[in-house]
Amino acid sequence: MDHPLFRPPAEAGSLILRTDQGCPHNRCSFCGMYKGTPYRRLGLDQVGSLVARESRRGRGARRVFLADGDVMARPFDELAAILGMLREGFPGLSRVNVYASGSGIAGKTDEQLRALRGLRLHTLYMGLESGDEETLRRMDKAESAAAMVSAGRRAQACGLHLSVMVLLGLGGRERTAEHARSTAASLNLMQPRLLSALRVIPVPGTALHRESGKGDFLPLTEDEAVRELRMMVEGLELERTVFRANHVSNVVPLEAALPRDKGRLLAQLDKLLASGDLDAESPGPMPLWL
Repeated sequence: MDHPLFRPPAEAGSLILRTDQGCPHNRCSFCGMYKGTPYRRLGLDQVGSLVARESRRGRGARRVFLADGDVMARPFDELAAILGMLREGFPGLSRVNVYASGSGIAGKTDEQLRALRGLRLHTLYMGLESGDEETLRRMDKAESAAAMVSAGRRAQACGLHLSVMVLLGLGGRERTAEHARSTAASLNLMQPRLLSALRVIPVPGTALHRESGKGDFLPLTEDEAVRELRMMVEGLELERTVFRANHVSNVVPLEAALPRDKGRLLAQLDKLLASGDLDAESPGPMPLWL
């Protein structure tokens, strides 16, 4: 497997085991992570050899992240078997985290989700991207916002932790208000423990990049991106969530504990919008890497 390895920033200190290759959907217009990578899952014998090899290296892993995209899509029996191998190979194991789609969660019963939690599965990283159904349709997302919200609520009710990612600017200029308000509404229903906001970047090789080049998708300016984020934050009614917008794609790094820091966060965004420092004509400098 020679394609780049992707993992959430929070998994920097985890042992990364690539039990899957690529993404089972791999058609989202904005995503270039697994383009050109055929999706396949390692057989359980191959996973067993991988776990045994890492265990022999004497790495007393306490945290493991299973890559690539949507390991949660595996059938329950396979995922349970892999978690069992990890518990045997790493006696000090405390948690296993994975990327998860709504359909990957929905394919398990409540009893199965609770069983996976008992086997040390801990955090599911879900890309909601937007709560606006029209934006998701345009971006060829595999699932509706309603389906992802339902799956996320079920997972958390069964004891799993949910880390949700949303993409600022995904609706473009045309749907910025719908994107902001509907995303906040979906997050309020889901109540994720962790929430990350990144700014969408039209990555070369993706459909979104081609649409942007033709003028069919109009990216937000720096000023518009911050206004959209403010609108989204203003609509959030979260009970216990750590919020981060500190990815390199963001205009300004932000971190807050919600609801405690909501007022501070809005004030910070208002100050930035009033500063005159934001580019109101273009998206501003884009990161050279993501």
